[in-house]
Amino acid sequence: MAKRAFSVRLTALAATTGAALVTLASPAHASPEPLSYVALGDSYSAASGVLPLDPKASPLCARSTANYPHVIAERTGATLKDVTCGGAQTKDFAGAQYPGVPPQLDALGPDTDLVTLTIGGNDNNTFISTILSCAAAGIASGGQGHPCQSLNGDKFSDDIDNKTYPALKTALRAVKDKAPNARVAVLGYPWIMPSAAQKGCFAKMPLATGDVPYVRDIQAHLNSAVQRAANETGSTYVDFSQSSEGHDACQPIGTRWVEPALFGTNFVPVHPNALGESAMADATTAALGLRS
Repeated sequence: MAKRAFSVRLTALAATTGAALVTLASPAHASPEPLSYVALGDSYSAASGVLPLDPKASPLCARSTANYPHVIAERTGATLKDVTCGGAQTKDFAGAQYPGVPPQLDALGPDTDLVTLTIGGNDNNTFISTILSCAAAGIASGGQGHPCQSLNGDKFSDDIDNKTYPALKTALRAVKDKAPNARVAVLGYPWIMPSAAQKGCFAKMPLATGDVPYVRDIQAHLNSAVQRAANETGSTYVDFSQSSEGHDACQPIGTRWVEPALFGTNFVPVHPNALGESAMADATTAALGLRS
C-alpha cells in the first residue's frame, strides 16, 4: 500500500511538473501596447471655442477636451500627448508660440507612433484676413457684387503658393525628422462656405453674394497646398472636400460642422464645433485604418 501511494504521488508530481513546463514553454499573449499619439496643430486641431477647455493647456491656446485628437485617443485607446494650440502657425512647430508654450515639435520622439495635425490656415493670416476683409467689404456693399475679390484679387492665393506651401513642407519634414517611426496624418480644413451654387448666408456670414465662391476658392487653394505638402513628405492627407459638403457655416445647428461669424454657438467663431471635431476624428481614423 505504501509503495502504491508513493507511485500515485510520483505520477501526480510528474503531471504537475509537466503542466508547468508546458506553461513556461508557451508564449504569453500580451496585450498590444497602446499607440503613442502626439497631436500638433492650430485651432482646428485644438477645437478652440468648444467647451470644456483642457485644464492642461495654456488658456491662450483655448484647447478643448472635445477636440478630434481626444476623440481619436478615446476611441483607439491611444496614449495622447496633445500640444495643439489656437493661432498656431507653421513657425510654432520649431519655436515657442507663447511664453510657457514650448515648440510643438518638442512633444515628438522616436517612440511616437502617430501624429495628426492641421496647420497653414494662420500663416500669413490667411483665414482671418480673408474673413475680416471680405466681411467688411460685404457689409459696405450691402451684400451685393464681389467687392472683396475686386479689392484683393489673387493676393491670398499668391501668399499660399509663395509662402504657406513651402513652410508646410518644411514643417512636415521637421515632424518626420523628430518622429521617424510615426505615421503622420495631415488634415484639410472642412468647408466654411457653401458651394458656388448657393448664395451664402449674409446674416450669419456677411459676405457679398459674389464673394462666396471667392472665399471658398481661397480655402480650396489652401487645402490643395496642404495636400501637396503632405504627399511630397510621405504623410497621409485627410480630405474633407466631399465629406464636409453641406456642413458649412451657413447650415443649421446639428448639421453644420463649422460655426458662423454671427449667431453661432462657439465662443470662437468660424471654427469647428463638437460635431465637426467628431467628424474630423471619423475621417482620420478611416484614412489611417485605425480600429476603435
